[in-house]
Amino acid sequence: MSLCCLYDNFGASVRLNGDDFTNGFHDAANSIATVVATGTLKPRQAVAMAAAFNFIVMFFITHHVAATIGKGIVNPAVVDFNVIFSCLMGAIAWNLITWYLGLPTSSSHALIGGLIGATICRAGTDPLIWDNIGRLAAFIILSPVIGFLMVAGINTAARSIWPSKMDRERHNVKFKWAQIFSSACYSMGHGANDAQKTAGIIFLILTAGGILTASSDIPTWVIAASFSAIGLGTLAGGWRIVNTLGFKLTELDVRGGFCAEAGGSVMLFVASAMGIPVSTTHTITGAILGVGASETEPNVKWKTASRILWAWIFTIPASALMAAAFYTGFRIF
Repeated sequence: MSLCCLYDNFGASVRLNGDDFTNGFHDAANSIATVVATGTLKPRQAVAMAAAFNFIVMFFITHHVAATIGKGIVNPAVVDFNVIFSCLMGAIAWNLITWYLGLPTSSSHALIGGLIGATICRAGTDPLIWDNIGRLAAFIILSPVIGFLMVAGINTAARSIWPSKMDRERHNVKFKWAQIFSSACYSMGHGANDAQKTAGIIFLILTAGGILTASSDIPTWVIAASFSAIGLGTLAGGWRIVNTLGFKLTELDVRGGFCAEAGGSVMLFVASAMGIPVSTTHTITGAILGVGASETEPNVKWKTASRILWAWIFTIPASALMAAAFYTGFRIF
């Protein structure tokens, strides 16, 4: 292995963890929006907790999602450093645009869209693994729908146990501790699913560079670097998106915040165990909408929800086009 090749692989890994960092600050809102909106934790406390659990979860999970991303979206044989770099630039550009606009879109889908766009630009559509892409597309719809239905059921059950506002206020202290626990679980789910996606692409580029083979285990340093980057990104915070999720979709109380995070975290852990790369953003948004829609007097701000939906629809195509543009630019210059 030449020094030049080692340098290229190291540089690609650094850029990949740059995307993981933007995932952290872009998606930090997913696990802390409800706990901040209900006043259970102060923003700094919530961000520190989320960052810690983003990292800690790496010691307790398998790496099925990383394998899906590394081997199951495109044929690794066509991937080179230009494809990876273009993929990352497309994903980061879309993340920054939607972060600036305060839209809770999926960093994971931006990464996958970037990989697809750059690969098509290099080798056409033949290297795409359509079965897995189809499964991924299905879960773009299923993860928020399942989150919505699951949380609507949990919230309805909780409302039947504590029907009056007085009952809820009497149990608020208990619900606050429960919400801190559910927020920690959601942060672990975020790390378990999202950090693995970047680890999978680092594995892919190391395989393409000849450092690893397709049958190799994912190196410990790749896992540690990915989980560290997402934790540090979370510490940077995503306050624009916290505002959208926590305040602009529906009005949340402590009980509702607990229900949203509890249902969403179950969805994330199940998907991670199955090796399915789902969107933590879609999951928590569907969960929050489930709370609002299942109240005695439904209170969902559908105008904001529709704006978010359009951003979801455009995420993969937009990041794919941006990555293709970057790849074309690299080829020209």
